[in-house]
Amino acid sequence: MSDPVILGFDTSGPYCSTALLVGDDVVAALHVEMLKGQAEQLMPLLAETLQEGRMAYADLTRIAVGTGPGNFTGIRISVSAARGLAMSLGIPATGVTLFDALSVGAPRPFLASLQATKKEVYISEVTEHGHSDPVQVAIEGIAPPNQPGCVCIGHRSDEIASRLGLTAQPAAFAPASSIARYAARIPPDPLQRPAPYYLRPADAAPPRDPAPVILD
Repeated sequence: MSDPVILGFDTSGPYCSTALLVGDDVVAALHVEMLKGQAEQLMPLLAETLQEGRMAYADLTRIAVGTGPGNFTGIRISVSAARGLAMSLGIPATGVTLFDALSVGAPRPFLASLQATKKEVYISEVTEHGHSDPVQVAIEGIAPPNQPGCVCIGHRSDEIASRLGLTAQPAAFAPASSIARYAARIPPDPLQRPAPYYLRPADAAPPRDPAPVILD
């Protein structure tokens, strides 16, 4: 039986991250910081990643995609791309939350932090049994973890660790590499489609004008 070939990617933050996992090894990966433009850059970066890994789309056995939490538009871009690729290639696509992605290669327990707004983060305590329900909070409002020995990993982890008297450490892998590795642990489900993992309402306000009447 040949090794699974998983193409992972994530655009839920100010970046475009891709990785190609063959068996247990990431054979190609790209991570480009960008505040916008992920919709235009994702597919070319995926093609470049496949080329560097000496693979083609036809070689893939699975798609893995970051589902958030994070930027609403960025999440929609990558989730839509994952669904489209999976459908066109006839392979499963697996959605992975960024909390689960951060857990790859991380010690337990740890305090995971992901950017929510400019001034707030999502916080979740990760143990051997999973992660707690995330809360959105300002840095100064973060409560000490319930588990002793927690380290801080993720967005503004140095600042959080300093305030709580804990130790910070970087994530073990770039987002897409972690997403692909985590997905490899999960049995593929061809009937399960990735879905955005939103933890707050969209910033965009609904239109004030009433919707147009659709005539039969």
